[in-house]
Amino acid sequence: MSEKRIAAVIPTLGRSRHLAACLRALRAGAEPIEILVVDQAERPVALPEGLADRVLRPGRNLGFAAGTNLGIASTRSLYVATVNDDAIVEPEWAARLGAALDGDPELAAVQGANLRLDRPDLLDGCGIAWNRDLQAVQIGTGEPAPDPPGPGREIWGVSATAALYRRSALDRAALAPGRFFDPDLGSYYEDVDLAGRLRAMGFRAGWVPSARARHAGSTTAGAARWRLVYGNRHLALARLLGGGYWARLPRLLFRDLEDLARSLLAAEGARSVGIPAGWMRAAIRLPRFARRGRALAAIEPDG
Repeated sequence: MSEKRIAAVIPTLGRSRHLAACLRALRAGAEPIEILVVDQAERPVALPEGLADRVLRPGRNLGFAAGTNLGIASTRSLYVATVNDDAIVEPEWAARLGAALDGDPELAAVQGANLRLDRPDLLDGCGIAWNRDLQAVQIGTGEPAPDPPGPGREIWGVSATAALYRRSALDRAALAPGRFFDPDLGSYYEDVDLAGRLRAMGFRAGWVPSARARHAGSTTAGAARWRLVYGNRHLALARLLGGGYWARLPRLLFRDLEDLARSLLAAEGARSVGIPAGWMRAAIRLPRFARRGRALAAIEPDG
């Protein structure tokens, strides 16, 4: 059991050239934290000595959701950070997010300003919101980073790229013991789904602009990425909207078709293949996610 109040879980396949920098940044933080790496590579990843307190090796690629769950379940820290292996946090990152959770027991999760690694003057994102077509989007992507950072505010949900969760809230919102993120989603919308379940429990999420991290971006390539994005969107919405999903399905599919048409006209082969593959992914898994009744959490377009 960790004696530190914050544990950071870093799932990796060993492909990120930023992994060592990610771990060094966490180790150099103003607040000591437990660093837990979930190594899902085919061969054990060689980590510089002293950068990880523990390394879990399940022996296969479990995916982001299940791999992160394994890490979370192995610690009893008060707060748990999820950190991508291509995210590099600033020294005060964990301390400032922890202070935000300390100060508001209704907050289940907080994140800082995630900046682009190659352009730290621009935002990668500062939270999850919904557009008018019910696509989950990163707030502020591509906009200038606030300097100096302003006051924090409530957001719909946090991105698991670099975020801090209240462990007791995760336990309450879990689908089953140890299933915090849904393993069936894997990557993309897994944090959206969790954010909705936390809101259904009465918790809120927040943005702390002074807590900063730099993010290189997704390494999931080609059609596989778009298959997950478009398929998991339907699965997450089916769970969160309840019976309301079916009423909104025509509009959801219309937006998908618009995106497909644009990708075909632009000769974006990966996206053109990935969108219909996402529909197939969703159709196969939909019976497990679809539910009747009222929405778990309010989902409204932002702005």
